Amino acid sequence: MLHLVRRRVRTAALALSAIAALAIGATAPTGAAAATTPAPRKQGPTSVAYVEVNNHSMLNVGKYTLANGGGNVFDVAVIFAANINYNTDTKTAYLHFNENVQRVLDNVATEVRPLQRKGIKVTLSVLGNHQGAGFANFPSRQAASAFAKQLSDTVAKYGLDGIDFDDEYAKYGTNGTGQPNSSSFVHLVTALRANMPNKIISLYNIGPSASRLSYGGVNISSKFDYAWNPYYGTWQVPGIALPKSKLSPAAVEIGRTPQSTTADLARRTVREGYGVYLTYNLDNTDRSADVSAFTRELYGSGAVYTP
Repeated sequence: MLHLVRRRVRTAALALSAIAALAIGATAPTGAAAATTPAPRKQGPTSVAYVEVNNHSMLNVGKYTLANGGGNVFDVAVIFAANINYNTDTKTAYLHFNENVQRVLDNVATEVRPLQRKGIKVTLSVLGNHQGAGFANFPSRQAASAFAKQLSDTVAKYGLDGIDFDDEYAKYGTNGTGQPNSSSFVHLVTALRANMPNKIISLYNIGPSASRLSYGGVNISSKFDYAWNPYYGTWQVPGIALPKSKLSPAAVEIGRTPQSTTADLARRTVREGYGVYLTYNLDNTDRSADVSAFTRELYGSGAVYTP
């Protein structure tokens, strides 16, 4: 088992700034949502792939199929990542896209729709940017709801399938912002679920938000579709009241987590009855050997890479 050290590259530090604060009003979708052509059915856990779009293409997710049956290896592709930024003039949080995330969103017809047509869901991850704004320190229900609207407007505008919360790098307290409070994340997720009742909301189980899921008699655990372990190469059951079918205690970094560990974690996922398997950093090269290490255990089949 590897040490609990995340090797994730922080998106905000890698790309040039390209602020994309959304208008408060409703936004029209950029192109119609893709009509799906369901892939052959597969039996087994939901496989998730985070893609660092500063360096790699979202289309990589659709290049892997099962040798037996031809089903998609991956069920959910996560665009990593947008940011929650802070406007020091208005003292409000806003949704920010670096130039690479903006490029994906501006080109959903070629970057996202091909995956959706295969039946792969595409969601947007959001994380902090060292500016003091985070999911856990909205000062009021109104402030949390305003940010939730920016998130749901983005999903609607670009025809995405949901939002992923990753409470890292917020640097709470910077720019005079508040420290995490008990109500903020509850208000945010409650508003977001109301805005998009049929979309995915997932939790990268890390940071202050992950331990602040209840407030005023409301527990938001059931409002999430998935939650997963944030430490690659390890096994850790997320501390959220969701059924096993929606949890990924296993987490691997493709190309860095040893294939033996990847296989062991997949075997344990099946043995203990969990329904999700998380992978990170799918890149532009043929990773079929790394991918096959978990697909053989999850689905009884190796993986095929098609450039």
